Parts: sequence; C-alpha cells; structure tokens
Amino acid sequence: MEKRIVKKTREELSPIGFGAMRLPSKNGKINYKESEKLIHHAIDNGINIIDTAAIYNNGESEKVLGKALKGEYRNKVKISTKLPAMNIKKYEDMEKILNEQLERLQIDCIDYYFLHNVDLKAMNRLLKKDVLKFLSKAKQEGKIKYVGFSYHGTTEEFPLLLDAYDWDMVMIQYNYFDNNVQADIEGIHHAASKGMGIFIMEPLKGGILAGKMPDEVESIFKKADPSKTNAEWSISWILNHPEITCVFSGMNNIAQIDENIAIGNSVEPHSMSLEELETIDYAKRALKELLQINCTSCGYCLPCPRGVNIPECMKIYNEKYLFNQKGLLNQSLIDYYLTVSGIMIDSSNAGLCNGCGKCLRKCPQHLDIPKELDKVKKEFEGHFFKFKVLFVKSIGMKIYQKFF
Repeated sequence: MEKRIVKKTREELSPIGFGAMRLPSKNGKINYKESEKLIHHAIDNGINIIDTAAIYNNGESEKVLGKALKGEYRNKVKISTKLPAMNIKKYEDMEKILNEQLERLQIDCIDYYFLHNVDLKAMNRLLKKDVLKFLSKAKQEGKIKYVGFSYHGTTEEFPLLLDAYDWDMVMIQYNYFDNNVQADIEGIHHAASKGMGIFIMEPLKGGILAGKMPDEVESIFKKADPSKTNAEWSISWILNHPEITCVFSGMNNIAQIDENIAIGNSVEPHSMSLEELETIDYAKRALKELLQINCTSCGYCLPCPRGVNIPECMKIYNEKYLFNQKGLLNQSLIDYYLTVSGIMIDSSNAGLCNGCGKCLRKCPQHLDIPKELDKVKKEFEGHFFKFKVLFVKSIGMKIYQKFF
C-alpha cells in the first residue's frame, strides 16, 4: 500500500491499520494461534501499524501482540496502544500501567501511545495527576516515542484538547454515519493544521456499515455500483479525506484483511466522485431513519455489575428495526431468547439492569444505557418472561434436541 506521512513524526504509515480489539476468539477467550496468523498475514501484505489497548480483553490483546511480533516481525510494524485514563487514580498508576504494557508487549518502547477514552473532563482530571509530566518523562526514558489521545467527547470540546499539549497524533471515531458525533471536519482540519497524525477508530461502526444492510440502503449502493461492498463504501469515504493518516479496522479473518488492504491500495485522497459522495449521503439518511440505538458494540460498557450483555441486547434490538422483522416469532426475538435470556447460557438480558448507571461514564457514544435497555426489555421480555424462559429451557429444548 502507498503510505501516508505523519507530518510531525515524518513516519510513513499504511492507510489501513490492524485494530486488535476484536481478535478471533474460542470458548470466550482470544484464539492466540489464529490471531497470530492474522497479524502475520496483515504485515506480510503491507500493513505496518497495529493498534491495541491495555483494556482490550483485560490485557490479553497486548499479550497476543507481544507473542506475535517476536523476531523479524517487530521491525516491520509500529505498535500503537493506550493508557486507560479511567483507571488512573494517582501519578504512580501511569508508570505502573505503562511498565506492565511494555512487559505484555515484550518491547522496550511503544511507538504510538494514546491517552485512552478522554474528553475535556477526563483530560482535566489527568492534568491534575501530572499526566504531561508523565508523558514527557516516558519519552525521555525511551519508553514511548509519540504521544496522543483517543477522543470520546463532543465536537465543541475537541479543539480545546488539541491545543492542550504538543500532541503527535489523535485518534477519533469517524465514518460517514458518525461524522459529527465526536469530531467533525472542522476538528479534523484543526488537527491537520498542527501536523498531527489522524487515526480513525470504528470506521465500520462495529460492523454495522460493513455487513448486511437494510434493503433501503442496499438498493442505494447497488444501484450506484453493484461491484462495491458496503465496507468499501465506508472505508473509501474515510480515506478520501487527505487529512486522514490511517484507518484502524478490526479484522478477524483473512478475507477481511485482504479486502481492507485492497481498498487501501485503490483509494487516494479526493479520488471519490461527486456522484459517489452523494450516494453515501443518501444511504446515510436512509440508515438514520432505521437505526434505533447508536451503539457500536465496542464493549467499553462491560462488565455490567448485573451481568447484562449490553452490546448484544442493543444489537438484537437494532436488527429488529433495521431489517423490519415482524411476526410473533421474528428472528430477533428468537435471537434474544437464545443468546441472552438464560436458555443456552447464563442470563444476560436487559431486564437484569437496575439502573445503577456505572456503564454511563464508560460509553464512548454517551448513550443513556439504562434508558435504552428499558426499551429493549419492553420490546422482547414483556409479561411472564421468566416463566417463558423456564418453559423453553425445561421442555422446549428437550423437544428440540429430540427432533433436531
């Protein structure tokens, strides 16, 4: 892939980066062998930066990366990871966490180090903990090379954080659906004017913009160009911006890696036509009318003290309306019972929520999660929910196993 240059660092990076938040799993744990295979395939085919974080899979993502990048692969790729701002109580916490990250990654220096999940309030709290002193010291000691922050605030506050320090880069959520949620084009221009590297997270909105789309949206894209995939439309729109350095895509199979690399190879800044941009705008409007909850399934809200699988509950609820599922036994209702009700595994349904609000401060989308879960509960649980689950679990499953 033709590289894009970070003005401040003069480093050349692939326009597609490997996002290691959604690595393949087996029995609820990261599949090390499969993950290592994917990481090597990505590097062998031109990707030269991989992004992870201390909180991804409770540190397991960093461990996988450390194991996969032993030997020759370490010199072929830049490592990006993040300091969990929400876990910092005192200055010493930052040094302790960084040293633990270096140990998990099995390296002496991190190339791109981000303050994770910050807005203006979080940044002010970190400033009181002397975070800038910590970053400068870590740089001087050679533990980190470049510093930035991953942003989860409002568009209005974004420029204030950009001006708070001499940052090398920034990471933002930006796609054609969420182009005004956290950082808008004016904010991107402001970051670019400082020479900062601009990295993109959630380019496919947790897969919503890549997989099967509602018929109304699919028809718009297919009419414009039947050969393009939904992922291609989304990533192309991002890379069409000359200010964007790199798109971190959470790829968990070889086909996804190859598709993303092909897109990175084919899209140059300002290469999309006016007709293509209008097509995306039409599709966005159609999708906005159907999507009920603006959740990306990032999982930052987890674990829930009550055991609610928040992303899965919202995903199933969204799919019901995205795909206009009707009828007494529609697919979304079946999925809800099979995945979160407690029939197959432990209960993790929306009705378990007691409104404690611990998830609220962790949501990058600033969703009123208890309120949204109440909508899910009313949609799928209704009267006698526990009785229905017990009936299916004790009688229905026996009938299913006997005949199927």
